[in-house]
Amino acid sequence: MVKERTFRHIVVNAVIAALVVSVAVAGIVLNNKAVSVNEPAPLYRGTSDTKVSLMINVYWGTEYIEPMLDILKRKGVKTTFFVGGMWVAENDALLKKIYDEGHEIGNHGYYHKDSKKLSDERCAQEISVTHKLVSEIVGVEMDLFAPPSGSYGSSTVNVAEKLGYRTILWSLDTIDWRDKDAELIYSRATKKIRGGDLVLMHPTEKTVDALERIIDEISAKGLTVSTVSEVLGD
Repeated sequence: MVKERTFRHIVVNAVIAALVVSVAVAGIVLNNKAVSVNEPAPLYRGTSDTKVSLMINVYWGTEYIEPMLDILKRKGVKTTFFVGGMWVAENDALLKKIYDEGHEIGNHGYYHKDSKKLSDERCAQEISVTHKLVSEIVGVEMDLFAPPSGSYGSSTVNVAEKLGYRTILWSLDTIDWRDKDAELIYSRATKKIRGGDLVLMHPTEKTVDALERIIDEISAKGLTVSTVSEVLGD
């Protein structure tokens, strides 16, 4: 336990140091990367006819992560967790567990800032510092970015692309953060679901209550829950 706390403090200090220099670094990265001929666009769904993903955005609700992992493990399901840097800095052991259980890790920015309102440099910070932190903890080089609250501008997508990321939104939204109703969450996740869908959810008590039924209904429709990358056709 002491060793884990020490590691966490080292990682957090590394993040703070990275934030101090990241404005300059981000500027260099953005200036040196080539601009795409075609404007990049966010992805709302994948190309798979048989797979869907339950994309779980994580900044809070830590107490519900392990119950969700237990259900996913019991049902033999792998999916994608988009993690916020601030959350990762305080929950490195839980991030490791998510990764060790075979789930994909995506980037959700560091401070949960509205990407549409950020300068290119600040947007690059949000992505790159979180990338560095996750890479140090689990050795993953993430390439999927889910902008907080789904807010983005054309520059957001451009910055993400220049950092090696695709910007991911969703085709179905459970709105579980607002409506604490397991039946509503279940209905929104399953009623219109079809291959290629990306279903947005968060770690909440009622999401946990609905999760197993959601997975069962998706399976009953002849679909498979998978990672975002697999649904995108990677």
